[in-house]
Amino acid sequence: MRVTDGILIKGIGGFYYVEAAGTIYECKAKGIHRKKGLSPLAGDNVQITINDEGYCSLDKIYERKNSLVRPPVANVDKLFVLASTCEPLPSTLVIDKMTAIAQNKGIECAIVFTKEDLKSDDGLADIYRKSGFETYTVSSLTGKGIDEISKAINGNICVFSGNSGVGKSTLLNKLVPKLQLETGEISEKLGRGRHTTRQVELFKVGGGYVADTPGFAAIDLTADEVILKENLPFCFKEFLPYLGTCKFSSCAHINDKGCEICAAVEQGEIMRSRHESYVSMYNEVKNIKDWELK
Repeated sequence: MRVTDGILIKGIGGFYYVEAAGTIYECKAKGIHRKKGLSPLAGDNVQITINDEGYCSLDKIYERKNSLVRPPVANVDKLFVLASTCEPLPSTLVIDKMTAIAQNKGIECAIVFTKEDLKSDDGLADIYRKSGFETYTVSSLTGKGIDEISKAINGNICVFSGNSGVGKSTLLNKLVPKLQLETGEISEKLGRGRHTTRQVELFKVGGGYVADTPGFAAIDLTADEVILKENLPFCFKEFLPYLGTCKFSSCAHINDKGCEICAAVEQGEIMRSRHESYVSMYNEVKNIKDWELK
């Protein structure tokens, strides 16, 4: 019997798969985690016991630097938000919710527009570059942008996240052809992708790990990843230079008199679609009270 540390690659059906010293071990988690209300997540740094009979136990989950609810993954260094240039149609609100969640968690964020061979991004990439984000346009068919994504992973634990059908698994297959992950077609009736990834799993890519995650149709800021209205302005990085400079300290940055953020939108210094997403998100969370989360 020996004890060693590793990284949790995936969990499925009550079993957890941990990579330690180049080997993947199938483990069962000790009941102590359930008593603490702590569920093991992909990306967790863990301690396991490898028994001589081959049975392995997941004994300890080390402290996380962060974790996400949707997708459920821990210790994320970088979140890649994927959006298609065509089907499914890109939603700036969905992208902006994901970037806000990343900012709120202290996670670096990059935007990737996929299927560039089918349709241009129609200026969407410029919106996010001007808003201070690392931004890429890629094509898994032609290979455009693939090397840049591989370099951007740069030994980190990264997450590919986005709507169903945007090409997360397809991009991973291009980065690591031997994976041959199952990919889904776009439903002509619904205009969105089929869910082919069923659980979060980490794959070795670019000297680090990338989590392929199940797709989603929408993000609920009152349930999935709650951001209080007081914290929301800090989740838009381009707002930061203006915070504290408005005429009134109670400014909500919606259409308030003397709001420097609204003025920056009118002057083209803050992209209008980003501010529109902020207003939509503010209205979604404005009635949530801090005490309700405890």
